[in-house]
Amino acid sequence: MEQLEIGSLQGEEKIRKAGEFFKKIADLNKEYLTYWYHHTFLHWDFILSWVLAIAPWIFWVKYRKKDSTGRLLFVGFFAIIFSSWLDFLGSEMGLWYYTGVAIPTIPSYVPWDFSLFPVAVMVLLQMKPSWSPYLKAAIYSTLCSFVAEPIFRWLGYYVLVHWAYWWSFPIYFLMYILCEKISKTKTFSKLDP
Repeated sequence: MEQLEIGSLQGEEKIRKAGEFFKKIADLNKEYLTYWYHHTFLHWDFILSWVLAIAPWIFWVKYRKKDSTGRLLFVGFFAIIFSSWLDFLGSEMGLWYYTGVAIPTIPSYVPWDFSLFPVAVMVLLQMKPSWSPYLKAAIYSTLCSFVAEPIFRWLGYYVLVHWAYWWSFPIYFLMYILCEKISKTKTFSKLDP
């Protein structure tokens, strides 16, 4: 255990107790890393996870609207932050967990949070720009909640503990609407003086 610093605004007992919890978490993470190395690393589920993490970006680079690249990436990074934060919370609260992970650390499932969700949002933003954003959000939410999640559950990647698919629908809907609003922002300007 690390030496406690004298004069801390936090009480020594609080610091010690928090350290005990973090040590347990670190020990469990080391144990999981060993398990992951022997049972996932370079197995079919690991390889498929990496394909799902990389392939959507290759598709996006090829088919994106070139003159909107910066704006789309801005939206994509927002989607990454939004989805990975909520995914982290759900995993940490024991609502679901993943197997076959590409990286045995946070974020919970790299292909979801860093590839499939943000690329799907960016592609959908470019398609049919005259359509209602609420219709597109409903399509996105339906596909994510009732198609993608069940497929990933069937593959054994996504294990629901205290969660239901339909609970995901409003979250995906909100994420798409926020991304749509961000994509329309007029605050971008050149950095030149």
